[in-house]
Amino acid sequence: MIDQMPPANIEAEEAVLGGILLDPQAIVRVRSHLIPEAFYIKAHQEIYDAALELDNQGKPTDLLTIISWLDDHNLLIRVGGRNKLASLVDRTVSAVNIDFLADLIMEKYRRRQLIRAGNEIVQLGYQTEIDLPQILDSSEQKIFQIFNQRLCSNTEHNSAIAVAAYEEIENVNPIYSTGFNQLDKLIVGFEPGTLTLIAGRPSMGKSAISLSLALKMILSHSLPVIFFSLEMTKKQLEYRLWSLISIASDYKNCDLVPIQSDRIRRHRALSESLADWELSNINKIVNIASNLPLYISDSREIKVSDIAHECRQIKTKKGKIGLVVIDYLQMMAEDSSANRSYELGSVARELYKMAGDLDVPLLALSQINRAVESRPVKRPIMSDLSQSGILEMVADNIIFAYRDEYYNPNTSDQKILELIVAKARHGETGTATVLFDKSFGAIASLAE
Repeated sequence: MIDQMPPANIEAEEAVLGGILLDPQAIVRVRSHLIPEAFYIKAHQEIYDAALELDNQGKPTDLLTIISWLDDHNLLIRVGGRNKLASLVDRTVSAVNIDFLADLIMEKYRRRQLIRAGNEIVQLGYQTEIDLPQILDSSEQKIFQIFNQRLCSNTEHNSAIAVAAYEEIENVNPIYSTGFNQLDKLIVGFEPGTLTLIAGRPSMGKSAISLSLALKMILSHSLPVIFFSLEMTKKQLEYRLWSLISIASDYKNCDLVPIQSDRIRRHRALSESLADWELSNINKIVNIASNLPLYISDSREIKVSDIAHECRQIKTKKGKIGLVVIDYLQMMAEDSSANRSYELGSVARELYKMAGDLDVPLLALSQINRAVESRPVKRPIMSDLSQSGILEMVADNIIFAYRDEYYNPNTSDQKILELIVAKARHGETGTATVLFDKSFGAIASLAE
């Protein structure tokens, strides 16, 4: 087995290159899914690279143009000269099967990548100084990257990046609306690969905000949401979800009766039993909730590697993930006073990397320190963020939750929740004002 040649199909590589040299439209048919690294022969990689570069510039990829380009870049002799390219054309009848052949080349490439990953995983198994969960996560990442046909190198020439960026505009690869217009005006929405923090003191409504945003993502975009709750149990979160569903405008034709979030708690405490009509109402809500693409974990000891594993599994099944929610960040940091700041920073960095690797929007909740309580003005600022340095650096968006009525019961801003955008890497800072109904754990735009 060890002495076997790596998987490759040289004839298919030659046929694809010959088709590109013959047919001006052939490069368009394969460039989106055939990468230069997939060619086993180095000379074939360089010829294909030349074709991609010419196509990026809007130039033809015929025999003479590619020969000229390779010659200008001192690569013609290295790929075998004019005779090599002429022989590719002579051996090719047409480009009619070029899509199939490109897939065949990619298959052989992925097999080589799998062999390489397997060898690396074997070596990881021998490294006993590394914790087993870290080894398992690294091993899973290697396989997942092959499954998703990712490039080993992330460095590209800007001509390729420019084309890909333009195609993203044409294909409308979306940034998902949060469902709240004022907030969207500031941060635009949830963009895959970004980390958004919602921070605030206790009782500001952080969990309610995150659950409302999760439900909005599901209802507005029909995309799965994964909720990692380190504070509440699955059932506690489920009861809050039922309350939100009971007043959601999307279900106004379902004859639902609003149910306050603490109603079920009173029933479970045997202080106020649910009536038959309430149970019937809840039964309708349960049927709706059961069909939502919502996944919940309430593991109190979960690590970033575990979160990444769960997200990979669901993304593999569903294709896309609309939002990943973590409630909350400080609960994931090891409880060691000397290193707590370091641990929290490490968790934040790993989550930021995970969001990029999985290409998902990640929303993490965070506490802020007690310093705000000693100030006359309680609205939080960036320095109030616990271990603010690293969190401020890695987060794409930082949003502070503030309710004035919590500190000033006679304020005119009753039921008003301020979402203070203190950082927006790709947007604008400012304040989005929404209504907050504590009895239902719901937030809504003022216009509603």
